[in-house]
Amino acid sequence: MSRTIPSPPPDGTGSEKPAPASSHVDEAVAHSHNHAHSPGTGHGAHSHDHSHSSASAARLGWALAVTGAVVVAELVGAFWSGSLSLAADAGHMVVDASGLVIALIATHLMRRPRDEKHTWGWARSEVLAAALQAGMLLVICVMVTWEGAWRLASPPEVEAGPMLLVGVIGLVANVVSLAILAGGREANLNMKAAFLEVANDALGSLAVIVAAGAEWAFGWARADAVASLLIAVLMAPRALTLLRRSVAILMEQAPASVDVAKLRAHMLGVDGVLGVHDLHVAAVSSHLVTVTAHVTVTHEADGPSRDRIIHELGECACHHFPIAHSTFQLECPEHASHEHMEH
Repeated sequence: MSRTIPSPPPDGTGSEKPAPASSHVDEAVAHSHNHAHSPGTGHGAHSHDHSHSSASAARLGWALAVTGAVVVAELVGAFWSGSLSLAADAGHMVVDASGLVIALIATHLMRRPRDEKHTWGWARSEVLAAALQAGMLLVICVMVTWEGAWRLASPPEVEAGPMLLVGVIGLVANVVSLAILAGGREANLNMKAAFLEVANDALGSLAVIVAAGAEWAFGWARADAVASLLIAVLMAPRALTLLRRSVAILMEQAPASVDVAKLRAHMLGVDGVLGVHDLHVAAVSSHLVTVTAHVTVTHEADGPSRDRIIHELGECACHHFPIAHSTFQLECPEHASHEHMEH
């Protein structure tokens, strides 16, 4: 016999009573949310998410406008001066501008409501956007490194004046973009990726300025190539880190914020729980962690006891760990022999 029991509200006073158990294979499937998603506050949380999303979209829009203007200036400056580091930074910013477009699209997708086909909504859009941005950055790194190595061996003539002027303009614009994005950088992985891209743009512009100064003051012809290689070195680790985090979520790896062994120990510590198996922890997005588990309970656990167990498991998941959504299936000890699961 199968039945669904909603988790009682935080004060423990659930209004629904469980159906009596009538089979030796008696199981209960329970869905539990943390306090931010509990019944009675769902609409408020939904509106809160939309307000954050609207603010993120506005920040991304302004940052994109500033970045687009700098891209045009740097491309003109690179053509004028013949600077590879300026061209590399312009290419980097083209990727970042496209990344901001992707981030903006993802932000709008994340605001779309859930439906019967997309039961989690479009929350994973932020992860796909971050992975795409990371992939584009890695391609730019390879291209800049290849050209920079050739120019290091045989440096061409570079005009330091235009290079310095455009580098300063780029740095100022990047600082403005950083100020715009700073307030929302912790909203989600998508916004963090956008903030880090612009931060790296600022470092790239600084490298261009230093290279132009070295070229102008000391006549060091290889300064431009060294600066372009430095930009690639700055980009690569961040791109790899972002890609690794995105792939971990897409592969449904347990997030670093949840120690699965400790979670299992907490669950086993609930009175009436005999065992926990098929415990799965995964993240739908950077801020939406879920857990599902089969929980074996004692024969003596009647309806009220099962309600208590479900409530305690849900409280454990949301208060001791950053888990937003939990689903538990309660089983009697004999139920394991009836399971036919691949994992």
